[in-house]
Amino acid sequence: MTDQPNSAAAATDWTTVSTEDGPMRVFVARPAQPTDRAVVVLQEAFGVNDHIQDIARRYAARGFLALAPDLFHRNGIGTLAYEQHAEAMPLIGAIGPDAIITDIEAVLTYLAKKENVPVSRTAIHGFCFGGRAAFTAATGIRGLGATVVFYGPGIAAGPHAVVDRAGSIDAPMMLHVGAEDPTIPSDQVAAIAEALTAADVYFESYVYEGAGHAFACDARPHMYVQDSAETAWQRTHAFLDEYLPAS
Repeated sequence: MTDQPNSAAAATDWTTVSTEDGPMRVFVARPAQPTDRAVVVLQEAFGVNDHIQDIARRYAARGFLALAPDLFHRNGIGTLAYEQHAEAMPLIGAIGPDAIITDIEAVLTYLAKKENVPVSRTAIHGFCFGGRAAFTAATGIRGLGATVVFYGPGIAAGPHAVVDRAGSIDAPMMLHVGAEDPTIPSDQVAAIAEALTAADVYFESYVYEGAGHAFACDARPHMYVQDSAETAWQRTHAFLDEYLPAS
């Protein structure tokens, strides 16, 4: 990936944080130098797999402390293979807004108490199911530094839709979606933009022609669209460097 060629250099480990619903494992990637800014990386429908861990490493190589919580901790599944899409759907369907906010708040508490990183210096970046989770977290947690959503279905429609909570968002947001993504049709993209505009949230929303769902996932070559992915990452890095600049 061109967005972070030195990602393998990041130091990584796992930690466990306490939530209202029990212990939750969190993958941690640390930058070479201490930092006061962090990114919480939220998983696709397949858990904190190699791809999500790699995203965390890329952020660490850019100077962020990166944490990827296991949002499947309630069912003990861990990770699923990409071909296990059918098995993943009921698992993510069982994780509603309250559970997501509980888990992210636990990570933010850990960051503040153990790593001295305040909420205001923390961004949430989610992919697929994690995109919905990132938007959800932004509606329930005040004072975040920024939120980034990569192709998050279920925000504007479905059993856990939270677009009606946009008025609670107080952090800048960036959204990326493929024009050919059947899980986020254009009317839902428009509904999200309208809700954020009405709520006076600063946001940037980008639609990538010729790209479908998971277009930035280089672990799935048949879905990966290199030019769109590189543009989305460039925009994301500039966005986070603006709202979470290095000290």
